[in-house]
Amino acid sequence: MKKLSIGALLVAMAVVMAGPAQAAFTVGGENGWSLSTDGIVNIFAAYQANSGSSEAQGLLGPDDTQKFGVRVGLLPSILAFNVKAPTVAGIDSNVRCGMYVNVQNNNGGADVGGFGGATTNTHYNTSPNIDFREFFYTASGKFGSFLAGRALNLFQGQNILNDMTLFTAGVVDMTAVRGGTSLGHIGYGYLYANFGPQFRYTTPDMGGFKVALEIAEPYQITLDSGKQNLPRFEAELSYATTFKGGSIHAWLEGLWQQDTRSELAAVRPGGHNQSLGVAPGFNLALGPVGIMGSGYYGTGLGMVSTQDGDIFTQSIADGLGQQRIFWGFLAQATYQLTDSIRLAANYGSTRSNMTDNESDFSVHTGMKSQSALVGQVNYNLNKFTQFTAEYIFAENVTMDRHKLRSNQVALGTVFFW
Repeated sequence: MKKLSIGALLVAMAVVMAGPAQAAFTVGGENGWSLSTDGIVNIFAAYQANSGSSEAQGLLGPDDTQKFGVRVGLLPSILAFNVKAPTVAGIDSNVRCGMYVNVQNNNGGADVGGFGGATTNTHYNTSPNIDFREFFYTASGKFGSFLAGRALNLFQGQNILNDMTLFTAGVVDMTAVRGGTSLGHIGYGYLYANFGPQFRYTTPDMGGFKVALEIAEPYQITLDSGKQNLPRFEAELSYATTFKGGSIHAWLEGLWQQDTRSELAAVRPGGHNQSLGVAPGFNLALGPVGIMGSGYYGTGLGMVSTQDGDIFTQSIADGLGQQRIFWGFLAQATYQLTDSIRLAANYGSTRSNMTDNESDFSVHTGMKSQSALVGQVNYNLNKFTQFTAEYIFAENVTMDRHKLRSNQVALGTVFFW
């Protein structure tokens, strides 16, 4: 078992569908049935100092300039169970249930999309802290793999899975240190892929190539969305291979969805909204050196979470209903200094372009860019315990050039089983 492979499989399972997640232990039943468990516990102490214009508040905005919290990182703690059925006619059937747990107290106020809301904290307010993000069935054989249930979506799924802050903190949002998970580079280099109900088919390995196709529940593209009578389609083409002294993994993901605007919408009533995006990337390992790059481009996407429906103060369309273009990138380098110590750094940015209509506006609303630099030192005490120290610099810039900057430090530990 390679270092950190258990933890990586926990999230990757939702994407590659290669069978049950590798578990610390398995309990065998009768006639080929088995039950296994896996998970992680992670906790970070996070400090941030914010400065800049109040107009560049980000999600809901900071209410003071300094904050401290003890919390989960980008991933909540996870407790997962896997049930494997007997192999019949060469087909492996499995069910996975993943419970994602926030260890910190609830922030005591409204929580938007799990990213935190009001900053009043109380040690009596501990609920709700559990999120059933994964609950799906898979069938795998020579034909490939089929998934049905709630799992991580394909579009920009690899972007987050290959981010070095996946098992650490990354950007702690400037709204509330104590709310929800941290952001990693969500909204600062890629958009959150989301976990959602879906049907998915993945081809068998074809000389290193795989194709995955997903039919999923549609999302609300904007607040003016009305009829949602078409599914959301996502796809992924990936390639992975190893060679002497290294390996490479590359991917290209796509998204398409269309919905109908409400008949009561102020502009373009009864018209259509459309989400259309592509997200390429690669992860290259050369001995102790790792290099990763990813990006995305499209319309109707949002600034934090894919198709976030205008909920994060960044409208997907302008005041006349014309959709904006959204794009972003993440560049990353890692170096395995010793068997136990890894040094890493990455920089990412999420951006939104003004429309032709907005170029004539006297006041431009919404975020133009959200960028972040993360430096990281990881120490592996053993195969299942990691300690991390991070420095994070984040900057939000509005369409009319107001800026908010944040210097952050996160110290924490992750335990895998």
